[in-house]
Amino acid sequence: MKFSENWLRELVEVKADRAALAHALTMAGLEVEELTVLGEGLAGVVVAEIIAAEKHPEADRLQVCKVDTGRGELLQIVCGAPNARVGIKVPLATVGANLPGGMAIKAAKLRGVESFGMLCSAKELGIDNDASGLLELPAEATVGQSLADYLGLPDASIELKLTPNRPDCLGLVGLAHDVAALFGSTVKVPAQADITVTSEARRGIRLEAGADAPRYLGRIVEGIDPAARTPLWLAERLRRAGLRPISAVVDITNYVMLELGQPMHAFDNDKLQGDIVVRHARAGETLKLLDGSEAKLDAGFVLIADEHHPLAVAGVMGGFDSRVTDATQHIFLESAHFAPAAIMGRARKLGMHTDASHRFERGVDPELPRRALERATELLLSIAGGKAGPVLIAENLADLPPPAAVILRRARLKRVLGVDVADVEVVRIFTALGMKVESLADGWRITAPSSRFDIEREEDLIEEVARIFGYDNIPTYTPAGALTLAIEPEGRLNELAVREQLAARGYYEAVNLSFVSMELLTQWGFSEHLVPLLNPLSADLAVMRPSLLPGLIEALRHNSARQQERVRLFELARVFGETETPSLAIVASGAARAEQWGEPARMLDFHDLKGDLDALIAWGGEPQRWSVHADGLPSWLHPGRAARVARDGGTVGYLGALHPQLARALDLGPDVHVLELALEPLLARRLPRALPVPRYPSVRRDIAMDLPEEVSWVQVEHAVRGSLGGLLKELRLFDRYSGKGVEAGRKSLAMGLILQDASRTLTDVDADQCVGEAVAALEKACKARLRG
Repeated sequence: MKFSENWLRELVEVKADRAALAHALTMAGLEVEELTVLGEGLAGVVVAEIIAAEKHPEADRLQVCKVDTGRGELLQIVCGAPNARVGIKVPLATVGANLPGGMAIKAAKLRGVESFGMLCSAKELGIDNDASGLLELPAEATVGQSLADYLGLPDASIELKLTPNRPDCLGLVGLAHDVAALFGSTVKVPAQADITVTSEARRGIRLEAGADAPRYLGRIVEGIDPAARTPLWLAERLRRAGLRPISAVVDITNYVMLELGQPMHAFDNDKLQGDIVVRHARAGETLKLLDGSEAKLDAGFVLIADEHHPLAVAGVMGGFDSRVTDATQHIFLESAHFAPAAIMGRARKLGMHTDASHRFERGVDPELPRRALERATELLLSIAGGKAGPVLIAENLADLPPPAAVILRRARLKRVLGVDVADVEVVRIFTALGMKVESLADGWRITAPSSRFDIEREEDLIEEVARIFGYDNIPTYTPAGALTLAIEPEGRLNELAVREQLAARGYYEAVNLSFVSMELLTQWGFSEHLVPLLNPLSADLAVMRPSLLPGLIEALRHNSARQQERVRLFELARVFGETETPSLAIVASGAARAEQWGEPARMLDFHDLKGDLDALIAWGGEPQRWSVHADGLPSWLHPGRAARVARDGGTVGYLGALHPQLARALDLGPDVHVLELALEPLLARRLPRALPVPRYPSVRRDIAMDLPEEVSWVQVEHAVRGSLGGLLKELRLFDRYSGKGVEAGRKSLAMGLILQDASRTLTDVDADQCVGEAVAALEKACKARLRG
């Protein structure tokens, strides 16, 4: 937000110099990013008129001018400006003046011709960066008048670095409320003139964008003077706010935006057909904008259109074909309220940033459109003439944000700030900020004006008191208090323990952004329950990650491309879908072991990563609750070298090699293996419990079962444990055989059954019965046969 200091001081009395004002604004959270002093050192610079101009006899680019300074005699000035001509009024630095750049003006001879002063550009005077020619002043400027007095100088151009939660200060009147609160003064709001309706020109307005555009106002002004010039005072305020004057109509809408904070737009009314329609853009719709660019739109954009064509991208920029030109005599003034979410990111999507989008993205007071429309009409009639039609209003009141009161407790205010703020000062602060204050027994009920979108909770009110009361007035204390030692729950592992375990196994922790590109997710096959961002930083960071693996694999690719042959990475973070879920992911590639001499080199395989998973599971103390299965795999895993990980029968993650097609698409080798698990099941730990040493011995029985190749060990273990219950203390697989003596498509598994009863010694009969039950269960569930 850039503005003229003198303009601000017209709106609110500031009993402080420029430096104190800048310091107070910064300390109140409205950081002064840049302050440029304008027009100091202009003593001796006056308004002059060129009466005659002749070509210099010795220089093609110089002219010898006769200049009237209002003192009865003409001065001779040699000037090289391309726009120097008879009849214009310009600044003249007389002999003895010292310009802001340090130039001392003296009488001199230029190519043999005497010159008694210098005609100046805006840059030479230090009031603008324009050095293209002389600063041309309006014809009504008084010859001989001090230029500083005529232009209202000295002044300063102040630029604020506002935080996104303070859109109310993107208008001078809103900023004036903060300044009034800081300096104990009141805001002098410009008086609103009564606009006399002298035309019956109307145009229908239809709202078809729902809550995205709940209020739209317009007015037709007929018969304006297209040649009307912007008054000097208004043009100077625009320049000092960083805007170049363009034409009377455009300058007025920009002025109202700077003054009140309400962006406006003016259309050439003769180029509109039928009603104004506020609607969403249609897929593939295009619009040529004011800057000449072609905007390609989608349904996310809100459009201002007529019955046949789009006219403007709402809250961003107007269209080229309906623009106001030097021939426009009838205009349609627009003043509307758009929901911030409907405008957010739209300008960036079009590759631009406009003053209107900057304000609408942050939020504009929904009550401003009528006030701004009346103010713009007042200025337009006084500058360009014309006949004003009635105000045309379309609104959906249910979609406008209602005012909400927030309670501020006196005790809470003191506790947070650490200092007593007098009740009368609290009331003064909120009243000066334009808020409605109602006193309660233990505090206040505060209703913020519609411009203060940031006031939502008690902490917001405390912040207002703190910054206006002054952070310098809040004492500094050394923190004191007792620390409470946190007790780690025994039924849950600490995340740090998981990190340490993985680091001990040779993995490095990675930290990736929570956003990924839609293109990358499409490569992986993620398409359901995605969470796109409304206002992404870039197209490559447009979606919240549904999995940690795409980001980790990109990190692995980055390392591999830099000659890292053996990469081991893990990440503990959240993924986003239907819910927000803490997850653990591992990626690995290269050799199974770091280079060494003790054993032959081999590439990483499924079982290496499975071993790392088993080590993590063992920390929980309940490995029997975990299992792996070959079914239900996602499309990004290799069907023959991957597994689904389950706990208590429910899927918690996946493990295995990347699918060859995906690996090729990502330019990876076939040795990349991945693991992703929901973190919480992994952190669950069995509570330690002391048990007496068994009094009775265990019994072991070995059996060998012939069963189909496709039957997994998990199925075998489930069948045996289900049949023997608590008598089975341990089941050990000690041999697997296929080949001679075993049918094709079958295998032989030899296992040891460790049996034990806590109440008695098991007999041979008991053991044989257990073996029989286990064999029967395997025959039924796994199509197994007992081998002799």
